[in-house]
Formats: sequence, structure tokens, C-alpha cells
Amino acid sequence: MDVFVDGASSGNPGLSGAGVVLKSDQIYEQHALPIGILTNHEAEFIACKIGLELALTHNPDFVRLYTDSKIVIDSVEKRYAKNPLFKPHLDAILQLAELVPLFYINYRNVSQNKKADELARQAIQLKK
Repeated sequence: MDVFVDGASSGNPGLSGAGVVLKSDQIYEQHALPIGILTNHEAEFIACKIGLELALTHNPDFVRLYTDSKIVIDSVEKRYAKNPLFKPHLDAILQLAELVPLFYINYRNVSQNKKADELARQAIQLKK
């Protein structure tokens, strides 16, 4: 299953949203979720966590998670977050990733991750 995620904040910190797109042969889902007042980086971590949670409801054999957040990718790959704000989110992501037989996290620039970006921005508007 391919999972495209993005987090966005209106202000830093500010109202935030997560956008998630799930794609597989049988599934196509889009989610725009308001996630509170956060920094942009926190929103990116939470979007990743939510994307994994949603993917796991389908019991996938593998998850390829795509994000435009290099800090999330670096943290997941190193299994370490220097900023203590990110640690609980990273720990949750790593625990969820353990539940998938094969888990990959990959970088996609914003132009390749447009739908998740649009959904994250829509989620912010839902709270205004």
C-alpha cells in the first residue's frame, strides 16, 4: 500500500492539519484531518503517524510511506529525534511501523505529493 502524507500549519505554531492518501489495488482513500495547534514539523510527524494508523486498518503486507518532510524521514531512518517535542511522535511511528511486515519511508517533493498537501491545507480550513 502506498501512503502519501503531509502536515501543514497556518502559523508556526498555528492551526494545523494532516492530509493522507491511501492507495492500493483495491483502496483509494483521502483524509483531511484537523490536528490542533502545532508547529509545522510536529504536524508532519503527526501526519505520518495518522497515515500509518489508517493504513494498518487494511492489514497491508507492506507500506511505502511518502512525505516531503526530510526531518521526519531522517528521524525515522535514524530512529532518533534531537528535538524532544518530536520524540513521542517518532516513538509512535516506529511502533506502528513494526506492525507492518515491510515498511519503507521515502521522500517526495511537494509537487509529487500535491493531493496530501491539498488535504492538509483543507483540514486547517475545517477548524477556522
